[in-house]
Amino acid sequence: MYPVRLVGEKVVLREFRLDDEDALLEVIGDDRVTVWLSHDSRSRDEVQAMLGGIVERARQEPRTEYALAVTLPDSDRLIGLARLGLGVHQGAKLGYAIRADEWGKGYATDAARTLVDFGFGQLRLHRITAAIGPDNAASMTVVERLGFACEGQLRDHVFTNGAWRDSRLFSILHT
Repeated sequence: MYPVRLVGEKVVLREFRLDDEDALLEVIGDDRVTVWLSHDSRSRDEVQAMLGGIVERARQEPRTEYALAVTLPDSDRLIGLARLGLGVHQGAKLGYAIRADEWGKGYATDAARTLVDFGFGQLRLHRITAAIGPDNAASMTVVERLGFACEGQLRDHVFTNGAWRDSRLFSILHT
């Protein structure tokens, strides 16, 4: 399914474009954002390579991920990203990140809700998970608002910022 454009209450999710490089760098090149993610801050070259891969994978059949740019309805400028990585048994992993100067406005919640609705509706998923660092209270609040339940803690789940980090695993099932 390409291209995808999903309209939420506060945000619009659209396919990434190669000209999103500068705006994406403002998100995943910022230590204030990546301290909460499963990877360190990315350089311009790394963002460029990542973006090229996202654009290429979006056109593959069958599609294995829906990595989408988070934008505001009145602007096409990227303020974040949201992703469903498809797995086996009608499952997917949810991830999202919003530019630091846009935090606290409900954009992450709306982007995650919009993507979860898409996953259960159009993709007919049964289960969606989110792995969140145990100190990331804001992100745990996002998924809890959407009805995700905490399943437990994954020990030494990711290596980021020079150390192993646990993750709390949350999931939601299609009902």
